[in-house]
Amino acid sequence: MTLRGPLCRLLRTQLNNTCQSRTHSVAVLGAPFSKGQKRRGVENGPKAIRDAGLIERLSHLDYPVHDFGDLSFQHLEKDEPYMHVPFPRTVGRANKLLSGAVSNAVEAGHTTIMLGGDHSLAIGSVEGHAKQCPDLCLIWVDAHADINTPFTSPSGNLHGQSVAFMIKELQNKMPELPGFSWVKPFLSAKDLVYIGLRDVDPGEYDILKDLGVQYFTMRDIDRLGIQRVMEVTFDHLLSRKQRPIHLSFDIDAMDPSLAPATGTPVNGGLTYREGIWITEEIHNTGLLSVMDLVEVNPDLGASREAVESTASMAVDVIASALGQTREGGPITQESQTLKEDTEQLRL
Repeated sequence: MTLRGPLCRLLRTQLNNTCQSRTHSVAVLGAPFSKGQKRRGVENGPKAIRDAGLIERLSHLDYPVHDFGDLSFQHLEKDEPYMHVPFPRTVGRANKLLSGAVSNAVEAGHTTIMLGGDHSLAIGSVEGHAKQCPDLCLIWVDAHADINTPFTSPSGNLHGQSVAFMIKELQNKMPELPGFSWVKPFLSAKDLVYIGLRDVDPGEYDILKDLGVQYFTMRDIDRLGIQRVMEVTFDHLLSRKQRPIHLSFDIDAMDPSLAPATGTPVNGGLTYREGIWITEEIHNTGLLSVMDLVEVNPDLGASREAVESTASMAVDVIASALGQTREGGPITQESQTLKEDTEQLRL
């Protein structure tokens, strides 16, 4: 089911009928935010990724790259916990701002790269994407499922509840959190695939089973191989209808030996080749529309080398999702020969 050549061109043609064509230009948007969890430093993730050479790397690809800098988030002085969820109003407000920024970037025709920041930001990123492309599908690459509700979450941290805000089938299981009245569920469980899971909470496991969510644990990847995992992923998401892909990539999906500077590392993660294979194959579909790269935390690196390793891994993942091959050059596609600069997006 690897999508290449004439089939790949057909998919891109069909996509143009449902959502604007992508990859004529790339928008990079930083979201320096940490209140979805309790460990400081992840707000410095966007800077660390840029400092590792992201923009220079992307500039070698076949389309213009626009770095629109970082969003500025307001942290409310009075933001009492709701149930045991910390900073609900601050997280809700930040995601509403991010949603508008991502929506604007997608509407302008950019393939959008959101640099986090913690994974609670996916609420706004995917919601903003869905405003423009309501038929999108979501590939969530992560050690964790992040589908807890406030009732099932052991910690209450919202970076572990992001997906629950999106899923229509969970609407009746989510309380009305302060700061999130603007979010309405927009994604069906069948439109979601997880890759790389290896630390799933009991409540999350029940949700995944009850909703019939397609997921691949690290054991599944060991058993099937990453090529087969991607074939099944695309068959599940794209066989009924070709539509935009939102890739939400938590750097802790990678093994900690490759990406140690992150808040919740779990041993036994993706190898370098597995992580890059995932993003290369998503690129090969021609359907990538928005990508999140989150949870790089330079404050948690035990050494400068650990921080640089993690940020470099993030750059490699993003670059391969946008067409850089392991041979060193971009994947050239007939529909991506246009190199005209696009007008700068005003966020």
